[in-house]
Amino acid sequence: MLFLDLGLISTIYAGTRLTSTFRNKKADLLKTKIATEIEIKKQNELTEKASESEIDSKSHIKLSIITTILTILRPMYPIVYPLHIISVSFLVFPILRLAEKSIVEDKKAKAPVLTSIFIFACIATEQYIGLAVGSLFFLSAQKIVARTRRDLKNKLTGIFNELPDRVWVLRKEGVEVEIPLDALCVDDIIVSNTGNIIPADGIVIDGAAMIDQHILTGEFQPSEKTIGDQVFASTIVMNGRIHIKVEKTGQQTTVAKIDDILNNTADFKSDLQLKGEKWADQSVLPMLGISIVSLPIVHLFGVAAILNCGFESRIMMLAPLGTLNYLHIASRKKIFIKDGRVLEQVNQVDTVLFDKTGTLTSEQPEIGQIVSCNGYDEKMLLSYAATAECKMSHPIASAIVEKAKALDIDFSSPDDSNYTLGYGITVKIDTHTIRVGSVRFMKVEGILIPEMMEKVVDNFHEKGHSIVMIAVDDQLGGIIEMQPAVRPEVVDVIKGLRARGIKHVSIVSGDQEKPVQKLAETLGMDSYFAEVLPENKASIVEQLKKEGKTVCFIGDGINDTIAMKKANVSVSLSGATSVATDVAQVVLMDGNLSRLCDIFDLSKSLKNNSKTTLGIMLSGTAVNAAGVFLLHFGVTTTILVNVTSLVFGVINTKVPLGKENAKKISNH
Repeated sequence: MLFLDLGLISTIYAGTRLTSTFRNKKADLLKTKIATEIEIKKQNELTEKASESEIDSKSHIKLSIITTILTILRPMYPIVYPLHIISVSFLVFPILRLAEKSIVEDKKAKAPVLTSIFIFACIATEQYIGLAVGSLFFLSAQKIVARTRRDLKNKLTGIFNELPDRVWVLRKEGVEVEIPLDALCVDDIIVSNTGNIIPADGIVIDGAAMIDQHILTGEFQPSEKTIGDQVFASTIVMNGRIHIKVEKTGQQTTVAKIDDILNNTADFKSDLQLKGEKWADQSVLPMLGISIVSLPIVHLFGVAAILNCGFESRIMMLAPLGTLNYLHIASRKKIFIKDGRVLEQVNQVDTVLFDKTGTLTSEQPEIGQIVSCNGYDEKMLLSYAATAECKMSHPIASAIVEKAKALDIDFSSPDDSNYTLGYGITVKIDTHTIRVGSVRFMKVEGILIPEMMEKVVDNFHEKGHSIVMIAVDDQLGGIIEMQPAVRPEVVDVIKGLRARGIKHVSIVSGDQEKPVQKLAETLGMDSYFAEVLPENKASIVEQLKKEGKTVCFIGDGINDTIAMKKANVSVSLSGATSVATDVAQVVLMDGNLSRLCDIFDLSKSLKNNSKTTLGIMLSGTAVNAAGVFLLHFGVTTTILVNVTSLVFGVINTKVPLGKENAKKISNH
């Protein structure tokens, strides 16, 4: 009967696998002939979901109960024998399939291999109840792992501004023609006006404009572009009009390459092993070794019990459970952790890289000094500047308007007919022509800058601050200093990080060197990187990792996403771009950087709690192993010990949450 059981179950499994393999080959052949790339992608996704459903289905719980009942009935009613064999077969098939994949595809002896040997040992010794309960343990653990892995996946698609379907290009004799974006070619001349999204990378050959390119640099101050300057796809013309000679289109543009890099690395995190899965796999060979050595002593009955001494199923359940409890605690602290393994990785972090604008500083700068000349009043200058900028939406304009409101300075919205956008802003206010813009804009407009004011400009630039100039009619009226507003909690955060063992803290920014250097010195940073494009941010992270450092990157913009994907740990803040919060493994929901230190504290606590859980599991294994040799434990007895250690393990994982609940009650 023993050999008959083994033969029937093996035959049913082999037949099922051969049928499945034949169907897959036939489907692959058909797919190769008729499927498009999109259809192939959809088919792969369906296949992945189907493979997950083998583990994720609740049917194995019912099968376990049915198998147990049929095992009890089988000696009394031989007629149930076929049903019993079928129920056992379908119960163990998912485990055997995973074991086959482990050996054939992965070429490793993972946890399913050990469980499969346990299954055959149970069949050989007719311990079907132990087989049913053991299989239920393992499949439940696999279900938890599959669900956790699926929840961790966060693929990135369509993250950048959509490009226009049609674009205007300049043809012979200066005629502007609208063409489909797909028809755009290298060396075409694009005409881009205020509000247009630039559809390709190229060089400005005519005109001048202010370009919002924070999608690439992260800096919200508009960039001045004129003849000979480079512009990039997906950036926006805030004001002005330019002609662009196309250099790169489609997938060759800088933004498209960033998108491609992100999509290619989207599954990187989900391919890493979960902690419990890793520990379970590492226990396989030792348990196999012990069972082989002990065979002459305890015989096959005892070997089945020894194979059930391992803690792989229990740890695969408890590790995610422990992490989930800490995720719950983190959420109460307004920290959203999307990938629980981050809490393990944070313990290894020794290098923290901060983006500058929007992370260490607010996106919107603040007004410093207002320096007037030629007899103009500072409040009048601010009124003129607020009137000119009130229709603009960029952070500098908002800072000027808010400052005017805070000081109760009157300003009005100019009539559109008196509102001219170019390299700066020109408005008519009463009988005066007001120009607001950069030094270059003033020179283009023929406004003389006195030597004294040039020294003021140099002084502001030396401090790393930008400036806005105001001209009234045809002479300079004054200069507004724009300085970054550093988040008030930053200094304490950096001190807290150093107290928690962080060895290197740095700024990585697309901003110019002077303001980055100034901020790094003010905050006591170890280093800084300025004028860095997105792909170079990622290169910095990779270089640090090659040097043996474990890197945490904190950013808030699309320009930070590649570096965030490359970093060991990535953090963003609520209020950042949706792409940054999508990519980040951790989001500080209240937008407060001080929560960063809480992540390190949670990580340390999780590490200690996990060690205790592992100790409990090892204790259960030790009791079972000793019981098999000294007290002749069978599979059923080892299962009872396993359940007991599992209960204590669950209690241990709940301890931190209980402490947090007690703390919450005491605070109230």
